[in-house]
Amino acid sequence: MQFKLKSKFKPAGDQPEAINQLSKNLKTGVKDQVLLGVTGSGKTMTMANVIAKTQKSTLIISPNKTLAAQLYQEFKEFFPNNAVHYFVSYYDYYQPEAYIPQSDTYIEKDAKINEEIDRLRHAAVQDVTTKKDVIVVASVSCIYNIGSPENYENVSLEIKTEQKIKRKDFIFHLTNLQYQRNDIEFKPGSFRARGDIIDIYIVTGEKIIRVEFSGDRISSLREVPSRRDDETIQSKNITNYKLFPATFWVAPQNKINIAIENIKLELQDRLKELKKNNKLLEAERLEQRTNYDLELLKETGSCHGIENYSRHLEFRKQGSAPFSLVDYFNYFSPKGSLIFIDESHISVSQIRAMSVQDRIRKETLIDFGFRLPSAIDNRPLTFSEFEKRQKQTIYVSATPADFEKNKSDKNIVEQLIRPTGLLEPSIEIKKTENQIKDLVEEIKKETANGHRVLVVTLTKRLAEEISDYLVEKGIKTQYLHSEVKTMERPEILKNLRQGKYDVLVGINLLREGIDLPEVSLVAILDADKEGFLRNKTTLIQTMGRAARHLKGRVILYADKTTFSMQSAINEINRRRKIQENYNKKNNINPKTIVTDIRDWGFSKNPSAGSGQGSIAEEFWVIHDKKLLEKEMKIAAKNLDFEHAAELRDLIAKLGKT
Repeated sequence: MQFKLKSKFKPAGDQPEAINQLSKNLKTGVKDQVLLGVTGSGKTMTMANVIAKTQKSTLIISPNKTLAAQLYQEFKEFFPNNAVHYFVSYYDYYQPEAYIPQSDTYIEKDAKINEEIDRLRHAAVQDVTTKKDVIVVASVSCIYNIGSPENYENVSLEIKTEQKIKRKDFIFHLTNLQYQRNDIEFKPGSFRARGDIIDIYIVTGEKIIRVEFSGDRISSLREVPSRRDDETIQSKNITNYKLFPATFWVAPQNKINIAIENIKLELQDRLKELKKNNKLLEAERLEQRTNYDLELLKETGSCHGIENYSRHLEFRKQGSAPFSLVDYFNYFSPKGSLIFIDESHISVSQIRAMSVQDRIRKETLIDFGFRLPSAIDNRPLTFSEFEKRQKQTIYVSATPADFEKNKSDKNIVEQLIRPTGLLEPSIEIKKTENQIKDLVEEIKKETANGHRVLVVTLTKRLAEEISDYLVEKGIKTQYLHSEVKTMERPEILKNLRQGKYDVLVGINLLREGIDLPEVSLVAILDADKEGFLRNKTTLIQTMGRAARHLKGRVILYADKTTFSMQSAINEINRRRKIQENYNKKNNINPKTIVTDIRDWGFSKNPSAGSGQGSIAEEFWVIHDKKLLEKEMKIAAKNLDFEHAAELRDLIAKLGKT
């Protein structure tokens, strides 16, 4: 299927020229380009048009989850009939495995996985595997190891009607794919077996595959929507289905057996080395831990921390690069895919730093016998490895760094004119004395006109304290920083736009790319504190949050004008002059950008906080009242009366239908 772009707007300003130049360069084989576009100039629209023109599967890398969520929503609207996905780190909380020699403290890996994001990651990878019209919006976590694309494809299970297979063998195949049998808590990545019917809840969460057996053959396959109240998808009979693994680190059973032998060989070599160096405690620790993992691998095909054995499972050479989402694009799109690195002045630095920190932590674990040396190869791509995997890349930023400019040579496409004719915001510098008192007055001026305000601080604690202070003053305020959960951030931004909040206080999450056209004032506190959060690039980006409003303005609270401040102000004024001249020449009257307030569907679950929703979702495909009554009695017997009551209500509801 081809990419089909849908939009009620046509390219305007200098978008048409940027689209044509970028597309032309891609078709002539240019490897690296820069799209230098000011805030509000419609860079996303330009990117979408380039994808539609070139018809290339596309990976869009964003510097943070909040911006990735916004881009995902926008591309879903641009390409409603194509596969658009969201791929970010699936941890709500993550404490990596580590060892601190100074205090002899071992910290076991502890993580809280967000199941919704895990579902979205699997959906993204599966469509990259099977489709050509795919766009994945990802954070920099896309350079982390997710296992071999070849293994992922080869281990998948093709199911067909009339296929000869015993029920017990079919269940064995499901467990090899790491699907967990669970007849009670039915959720993505699990299956349940009742008589001749096996229901498989696909790991993407999109559907349930019902497999019905007649003797030693599959008599029917049925695709069932995963939510009872989803009226957009109807149950339907199917003739075949390709079932992908429930986890990324999988391998065929015969390969697992070979991998186990290779791990044993490495273990023996490492034990000899440790004992030779009189590290007897470390040797005993490593032998015990590794043998336990190997036993689990042999029996179940998986173990806790299986990714640390990924080099053996994928039969990679020592020191070789891991397989990341970038590799999946290259493997399944041999004719070439496209990478956009959004807000490249930030994203490129993040990609460069990822592997360094990971290696330092792993080396300590290896030295003290917690992991085999091969664990070092479970890592993100190094920057040089990432560069080798880039086929064609467009770096997108209002403030591209020297690296991107130098790499793209002369292929820098500027997009300075906004389709709406909006100018860069006006800038005012105020003293820091009584800055909070002055800030309150400025906020009241803006909110009286129905406008929104962003306040930018230097620390999380200060952001929270200012937020609390403004609330005490009767101003509807919320803070936003890195400790706010991933899935809650888009909802906070939506609430700001809708007027639930008038003010948002943050640090660096309020910088790049966030689309908030209701914001008329950006107040930057302590603007003269030189550093990463107050350098030229950061100031230009932060000021840009006010560029989507007709009356957009910026207040810099500072007692002196730093070099970074002056450089940022000069660049803003240069762009403003170009925009004014364009408007005058083309007789354009500026107007505020109008964008729809999108519903971020992943942040809320209609059944959250109510057991009824989860019970109904778990058991809705069951219409056998006797079976439900049995489940209810079991719950009551286990003193789980709340669970039993919910089942009772569901039985009563079924009686009315």
